[in-house]
Amino acid sequence: MRIRLHHVLALVLLTFTFAAAFAAEDDDAKAVKVFKDAGESGTFFEKAYGYAIFPSVGKAGVGVGGARGKGRVYVGGKVVGDTTMTQLSVGAQLGGQAYSEIIFFEDKRAFDEFSNGNFEFSADAGAVAITAGASAKAGGTGKSAGASGGQHDAATVGKYHKGMAVFTVAKGGLMYEASIGGQKFKYKART
Repeated sequence: MRIRLHHVLALVLLTFTFAAAFAAEDDDAKAVKVFKDAGESGTFFEKAYGYAIFPSVGKAGVGVGGARGKGRVYVGGKVVGDTTMTQLSVGAQLGGQAYSEIIFFEDKRAFDEFSNGNFEFSADAGAVAITAGASAKAGGTGKSAGASGGQHDAATVGKYHKGMAVFTVAKGGLMYEASIGGQKFKYKART
């Protein structure tokens, strides 16, 4: 069991390193284009106060898993800060994947809540996944998702929940998961 845990931790660390290597500001434009071209998520750019973009998040797990990604926060089209997302999860899960994530801030209040230094999504928060061949509607929170073939031809449906809207798009990998865990964010303003 100890050897297996070491393999899992090594896989998670490699995934985090892989994701961080691809998270340069040049990749922001590519990730933003994917979300702008993905149906309704594209309309959020017009009205949002700002957004946090994570061009590449690495996720891996075998029973215990984690995800990590670095990104930047934009307000008025300009970078105002850097952010790091970390997620730990426990439950039935196996595999690894990479994905992009964007968080839209409906107004200054939502941006201030996110940028206070340390932010964590509550249990009732959800994300609209832009993945291959699926449609879903989450119960209880009013979130819904329509999806298509992938990051180059995706379509989405979503709305703000407590001032934030979250979208993800799979970039590669395969992961079976039925787990619980929350995303935590650290923010550092640029001066």
